[in-house]
Amino acid sequence: MVDTVVVTPTMNETETPTSAVSWPAILAGAFAATSLSLVLFTLGAGIGLSVVSPWSDRGISSDTAALTGGIYLVCVAVMSSAVGGYIAGRLRRRWLDTHADEIYFRDSAHGFLAWAVATVISVALLASAATTVAGGAAVGAGPGAAIAGNNRALQDRLNGYGDELLRPNFSASKTGDTTANQTNGTMGGASAATGAVTAGPSATTDQARVQSSDRTEVYRLLAKAERGGAVAQRDHDYLVQMVAARTGLSQADAEKRVNDVSTDLKASADKARKGAAHLALWLTASMLFGALAAALTAIEGGALRDRIYGRQ
Repeated sequence: MVDTVVVTPTMNETETPTSAVSWPAILAGAFAATSLSLVLFTLGAGIGLSVVSPWSDRGISSDTAALTGGIYLVCVAVMSSAVGGYIAGRLRRRWLDTHADEIYFRDSAHGFLAWAVATVISVALLASAATTVAGGAAVGAGPGAAIAGNNRALQDRLNGYGDELLRPNFSASKTGDTTANQTNGTMGGASAATGAVTAGPSATTDQARVQSSDRTEVYRLLAKAERGGAVAQRDHDYLVQMVAARTGLSQADAEKRVNDVSTDLKASADKARKGAAHLALWLTASMLFGALAAALTAIEGGALRDRIYGRQ
């Protein structure tokens, strides 16, 4: 006959019924990290504005500024996260009769959680600020103004290309005016002046309306080209005809102007893409280094507290 022995597991008398996560310490470290990062970002903005200059012989280049800004972004993330993690580790609740490896893990987890909360707070603050800036012009103007506010940066950039496309050919206009004056004489000029006085306001209004319509259409075509990466052939041909009709350029010169603007538009879009990619990489590096710094300093803060209280 085989006797069966049933072993009933017993609870550890030293196990605390409360959670091992000390949220007050985590929130304190997160707010400390967020506040310090805002101070350092403000300092960096002031330093950056002081070293960048629009003059070619002053300040640093744009590439150097971008590289310096990325390195500074990583440094800010490391310093602020390190302070937040240290505070979270130093202020956390003591864990009595807990294995050293478990204490090591809990301290690093507290630092990581403090970094995570600080990151979420920072993203929320930045998103709120961006929304406020984008919708500032939409106060009291309805939903359409909010959409216009979001597209303002794109419109301002593409309007410059539209101005370049529709810029009149002043040399051709000047030559034509000189020839007309020599042919018509003084009487022709007086008749033209009389006609301008008679039909001036109506003609000017119609011309302004046509120019505004053309500019809006050019803007839409350029916006479509930027989203697609290039100007479609049918849009290219239409732009050439519009530029030739509006500016007085020949077909070849109008096509050259459209090609130049299209090339500049591609170069601008490519530069913006590269800038966004570099910023994303720098942000990723800063977050990874920040998380590591917060975890390590939390371990140091918790270990120092335990030593002070005689745990080690």
